[in-house]
Amino acid sequence: MLNPAQITTVAVNAGAYKAQKNQFLSFMSAIPAGAFIAIAFVFYATTQTGAADVAWGMSKFVGGIVFSLGIIMVIVCGNELFTSSTMTILARVENKISTYQMLKNWAAVYSGNFIGSLFIVALVWFGGQTMAANGQWGLVILNTAQHKIHHTWVEAFSLGIFCNIMVCIAVWMAYAGKTLTDKTLAAILPISMFVASGFEHCVANMFMIPMGILTAHYSSPEFWQSLGINAAQYADLDMAHFIVKNLIPVTLGNIVGGAVCIALMQWYLNREHH
Repeated sequence: MLNPAQITTVAVNAGAYKAQKNQFLSFMSAIPAGAFIAIAFVFYATTQTGAADVAWGMSKFVGGIVFSLGIIMVIVCGNELFTSSTMTILARVENKISTYQMLKNWAAVYSGNFIGSLFIVALVWFGGQTMAANGQWGLVILNTAQHKIHHTWVEAFSLGIFCNIMVCIAVWMAYAGKTLTDKTLAAILPISMFVASGFEHCVANMFMIPMGILTAHYSSPEFWQSLGINAAQYADLDMAHFIVKNLIPVTLGNIVGGAVCIALMQWYLNREHH
């Protein structure tokens, strides 16, 4: 494996490469990454469906393990994910890129991730997946999405920091690996940890909460009848709650967790001291 100083060099160079290339390519690369994370959340929702009689921690553990598929796909395919793109700050502190280049890359990747997430929302919706298990699958989406918009701002921000500490340590450790196997294995537990514990990932939420909004407002009467619940109890799932109560504080927390707690801290400890 690469040693900590070598990993730091890889991270700096990766950030410089991402921010210096044509940002339309970063935007396009971010679309599959957003889709991969959304696909992982689809897998998570499937494992949580009908799991009411399973111990909470165990069902969440299984959900976390399967969700790691998303980050593995991103790492192996080399796509750009906003949460790990926060580490391009290292190329900035080493003056390989400008602040403008860094922020332009973040914006390109963030918007591409959003589009990729919404593409999977559309496939799930038009595929009728929310009706799976007599609508129980859709109920997992509704409850997960609604839970996410009921954090306080400080909670959402803190959970965003915690989440991206885990995502970026997964990517950082994957940088150390030299084979598909070790890159993959390094990522599984950190990702499982953040998902199982319910931390907040802005790109994952770009899938889950819009999916919840669609399900809450456009599902058929049969969907609600099969569940025996009233659609009104999910009326607060809307774009305003999504953006203000979740996406903004979570994104800011993700930036702090990735850029400061992992990237800058590891860089400070491991860079070549001149």
